[in-house]
Amino acid sequence: MKKSTWILIGVAAVIAIWAMSGYNGLVNKDEKVSETFSQLDNTYKRRADLIPNLVETVKKYTDYEGSVLKEVTEARSAAQNVTLDLSNATQEQINAYFKAQEQVGSSLSKLIAVAENYPDLKAIESFKDLQSQLEGTENRIATARKDWIEATKNYNASRRRFPNNLLASLFGFEQKAYYEATEAEKATPSVGDLFGE
Repeated sequence: MKKSTWILIGVAAVIAIWAMSGYNGLVNKDEKVSETFSQLDNTYKRRADLIPNLVETVKKYTDYEGSVLKEVTEARSAAQNVTLDLSNATQEQINAYFKAQEQVGSSLSKLIAVAENYPDLKAIESFKDLQSQLEGTENRIATARKDWIEATKNYNASRRRFPNNLLASLFGFEQKAYYEATEAEKATPSVGDLFGE
């Protein structure tokens, strides 16, 4: 064979290896986004599973305001009704998903804050256990959300970099939308916000 043929074969091999490597890298980053979101969604579901027990415990041991219990129950139900297909989610759908989850967190904060007024409730082991589990779950949510945002950022940056951007457009790797907090959500809540004042 001629030298030029070997050069063409070598160049084609290099391009093929680069294309496979770049494509597989994008696939791995895409899967990481899905995996981290699945972990986040699973953690939100864990929190939702704890809520009925917490509500029942609070009802049982207090003459508690029904409006806050109703708010917690409604927020949980609303959050469970918001589903998200990450493969083609729009920014609005992602924001709606997180807004529903934040409503649950906000209503739980109110429930815990008001429950502090009931010393008998705070002494009950089941309440203390549920409160501890919820605190742990909230920490897991924060970690899982951070991991998902980071994975999404890494994927989006990778698909925009040259030469991966060529592969991304060729093979349909679309940019992923991710959660963006509104200015109101970024603001630190006041004590009055916790009690709806």
